[in-house]
Amino acid sequence: MPGKAKEAKIIGKGAACGGSGMEIGMNYKKEEILRLVQEEDVEFIRLQFTDMFGTFKNVAITSSQLEKALDNRCMFDGSCIDGYVRIEESDMYLYPDLNTLAIFPWRPQQGKVARLICDVYRPNGQPFEGDPRHILKTVLSQAEEMGYTFHVGPECEFFLYHTDDDGQPTTVTHEKAGYFDVGPVDLGENARRDMVLTLEEMGFTIEESHHEVSPGQHEIDFLYDEALNTADNIMTFKLAVKTIAKRHGLHATFMPKPKSGINGSGMHTNMSLFRDGENAFADSRDPLGLSREAYWFIGGLMKHVKGMAAITNPLVNSYKRLVPGFEAPVYIAWSATNRSPLIRIPATRGENTRIELRCPDPACNPYLTLAVCLAAGLAGIRNQIDPPAAVDQNIFHMTEAQKEELHIESLPGNLWEALNELEKDPLLMDVLGSRFAKNYLEAKRMEWTEYSRQVSQWEIDQYLYRI
Repeated sequence: MPGKAKEAKIIGKGAACGGSGMEIGMNYKKEEILRLVQEEDVEFIRLQFTDMFGTFKNVAITSSQLEKALDNRCMFDGSCIDGYVRIEESDMYLYPDLNTLAIFPWRPQQGKVARLICDVYRPNGQPFEGDPRHILKTVLSQAEEMGYTFHVGPECEFFLYHTDDDGQPTTVTHEKAGYFDVGPVDLGENARRDMVLTLEEMGFTIEESHHEVSPGQHEIDFLYDEALNTADNIMTFKLAVKTIAKRHGLHATFMPKPKSGINGSGMHTNMSLFRDGENAFADSRDPLGLSREAYWFIGGLMKHVKGMAAITNPLVNSYKRLVPGFEAPVYIAWSATNRSPLIRIPATRGENTRIELRCPDPACNPYLTLAVCLAAGLAGIRNQIDPPAAVDQNIFHMTEAQKEELHIESLPGNLWEALNELEKDPLLMDVLGSRFAKNYLEAKRMEWTEYSRQVSQWEIDQYLYRI
């Protein structure tokens, strides 16, 4: 994530849009959107938003209905969306964010398809408090009141697997490539290249892409940005990766741990606060180059991270990744020199100073994840929460007695534990709002209960023959 954050959102670039003059950094007005759609021969527009779990939803309209949508008159049934509203209050409205306009490069170039990401509103014109995008915007406004902007750079990992004869995903890959391997060993190289090119057509700045540690595992990193833009970009990134993978006859999955015995997929999240255009985490007078705000931000993250885990690691499967032995962070500690703790301070300083939280996985809802990360960090600053001393040893090699002596705790061991930690954290419950939190906890506890009822192959193999 080197380099100062961009100041604008991802939208279609001129090169990808027939030289229309669509550029990164434009603050579009309604009339400009209507003109560009006509000039670019856009026939369909997808009005996108996310549900409680971070799944993209959309309503597709034709260009003839675009003006109505831009006037915020496009309605949908919110009772059909997970975690939204009851049937007796189901009417919801989509308010497009004009600066999220993008044309899908993978759709036909005659009668093109574009998208606008939307905020969800109630009929009375008030933002819907259960919209994950609104939850993030609320915390961002609190940061703004404190004089900060929040910049984030994610490191998104995913697996590419074959599909079966019916086109359904498998966990089969014929490759045996490892970290930073190249073709022809890296059999996903061509698909990954097309993903990068497609994302760049959509306006992303791709910093690097490479094969990851496990067979079939890949990573693509894009330039960090202000938090709302980054959350939008993560959603767009996942859509583009899955779409291009399918064109190569592959299935892209952001499931954290699709196979046992291998490293799972994470979404390491790099964070910085900026104030008056300067990185608020940097202080050249400090031995580590960190400001008091940086230390307090770390303190806030460490205080609340157990409850945050239900958001940053939202699946039953998430906790199959968070186990010792596979490089995933398990222990609640921080360091500026090694990668075994939960929080790492990368070596770059000055305007590139950042805090890397290593537990989130790519199955998370990015709006909620960035909201709880920021809320915890801001609470650390407000309350001047000093973190414990840095742990510069490899925690994975420590004995239990050594960890106990240093007061190193662990993340929740499963989703049920994480949900209980979330419920007893007043700060995080307030960030989510009582109604959203209730719906989220209920849905995730149901997921855990359903999982707990299943009889796995491991149980059959271990018990059937000898009990």
